[in-house]
Amino acid sequence: MKRSDIEKIAKATGAKIVTNIDDITPEDLGYAELVEERRIGEDKMIFIEGAKNPKSVTILIRAGFERLVEEADRALHDALSAVADAVMDGKIVAGGGAVEGELTKHLREYARTVAGKKSLAIEAFIRALEALPQTLAYNAGLDTIEILMKLRSAHEKGEKWAGIDVATGEIVNMLNKGVIEPVRVKANALKAGTEVATMILRIDDVIAARRTKEEESGKGGK
Repeated sequence: MKRSDIEKIAKATGAKIVTNIDDITPEDLGYAELVEERRIGEDKMIFIEGAKNPKSVTILIRAGFERLVEEADRALHDALSAVADAVMDGKIVAGGGAVEGELTKHLREYARTVAGKKSLAIEAFIRALEALPQTLAYNAGLDTIEILMKLRSAHEKGEKWAGIDVATGEIVNMLNKGVIEPVRVKANALKAGTEVATMILRIDDVIAARRTKEEESGKGGK
């Protein structure tokens, strides 16, 4: 057996890995109600079931086509990663554009206190955040302008978890609806998007500065 399989079985059954069979003691043994070999399609697999407190489990994915198996595997991996993030941080936020709606509300209030070009940058950031609920509404076949106005209105009234219910087209409390996201996922998305935008702006500045320098050099040569 592969070492990785042995380690998973040890976690599942509560057993200890012993390198020498002569050293095995009753305390090293794990527990399972059933251990049997089964044929799944063209493959033979060992099933270990009924462990008392398993720390490791196997999820068996099957489908008619290999492409469907790969899609299901990706979806399951994303779901497990999201659950893991939520468990590690112990924090969640509402989905459905609720976070973006609340952030844009506070950014608009902040933009009123800022003058000059900085206020334009804040407005651009607001538009970028609102692109998510707009896209959500568009993909659901809803009126994007109407939905965005309703979302803004709900958050102005203090409904911080208000988001888009794509099934009904209404603005509802997403926490009560059970539509949630781990804080880490949302924070990383905002951070990554901001860093990419900043990097593009810096590259534009470098190109613009070089072009200006070349033009000035050309004029001096003439």
